[in-house]
Amino acid sequence: MKKLPLLGGLTAAEFLRDYWHKKPLLIRQAIPDFKPLLSRDQLFDLAAQDDVESRLITREKRRWKMDSGPFGEVPPLTQKNWTLLVQGVNLHDDGVDALMRQFSFVPDTRLDDLMISYATQTGGVGAHFDSYDVFLLQAQGHRRWRIGAQTDLTLQQGVPLKILKHFEPEEEFVLAPGDMLYLPPQYAHEGTAMDECMTYSIGFRAPSYQELGQAFLESLIDNIDLPGRYADPDLKPARHSAEISKGMLSRITAELNKIRFTQDEIALFIGEYLSDPKAHVYFDAPDVQLTKARFAQLAKKTGVRLSRKTQMLHRNNYIFLNGTSFETAGFDKEILAALANERMLDGQALKSASEELLEGLHTWYKDGWLHLKST
Repeated sequence: MKKLPLLGGLTAAEFLRDYWHKKPLLIRQAIPDFKPLLSRDQLFDLAAQDDVESRLITREKRRWKMDSGPFGEVPPLTQKNWTLLVQGVNLHDDGVDALMRQFSFVPDTRLDDLMISYATQTGGVGAHFDSYDVFLLQAQGHRRWRIGAQTDLTLQQGVPLKILKHFEPEEEFVLAPGDMLYLPPQYAHEGTAMDECMTYSIGFRAPSYQELGQAFLESLIDNIDLPGRYADPDLKPARHSAEISKGMLSRITAELNKIRFTQDEIALFIGEYLSDPKAHVYFDAPDVQLTKARFAQLAKKTGVRLSRKTQMLHRNNYIFLNGTSFETAGFDKEILAALANERMLDGQALKSASEELLEGLHTWYKDGWLHLKST
């Protein structure tokens, strides 16, 4: 398996075996001579948009303040102790999306987004921990990281951020552009800007089982089939009129126990759940829409690519796209699985596509979920 400079010369398998979920890894010059993919002003412009999730964090002495965007303006650049966090930048810039895809040795089902943190000198968000794995890539300036494997994760009360009450750092590093720090879930850390700096955080999705359970049970509502109505033909006179009888409880329990679900049904739920875009994501349809025939002609010539915002997964014969699912087979299945994995297809790959598949691709194109590769 290929050794990756991004992982300090480790193979993906070595990293996942020895570090993932286990211990931190500092990688000097993970991306040598790395330069920010967005300028400071471009990042500020993103933070001013309604469809971009952003937060502004400021600190005066021990007082923290957090505001949610969009932001028409930010504090003066000469002011210390403030941080702008812009979430999901990969959804809005091809270069940032391509950078995030370099971490595709972790499945798309786990890869979440790339957040950019801009900070003036001494800016930061306090000592905290994340519930997910994260890679912290320094893009501009320098940031000092203090980290520790503490078990006391008690949070301060009365502050708008989840800041640790008792932070016990064990190691300290200063990261320069191109350096990267990997941290497993719940590993305490504190980053402080030593000068004007930008840090790229590649985060991973780790939904709680409670969240998954609630969403799964909600998804069952449309599929539950329990015919009949409660009846008790052998009813006896009540000894205590307000008591729930053993007979009623047994009958209802027996009916509700008929609700069953298989691993395939769980897979269907997971595919739709994990491919569903976040609430603030919306798609832009093309200004001038091609006919189905013209689209198919150009797609077979130039190929297609998924929108940056599209989430596409597959399992067995099922394809999951932006929270929807359908079953497919044969060449169409191979074509769609390749599109999900590579996020693009050349024209040659589409020449064996069925008319039904080309019609589906045209619909996705009209919805803004997919683009012709040349555009």
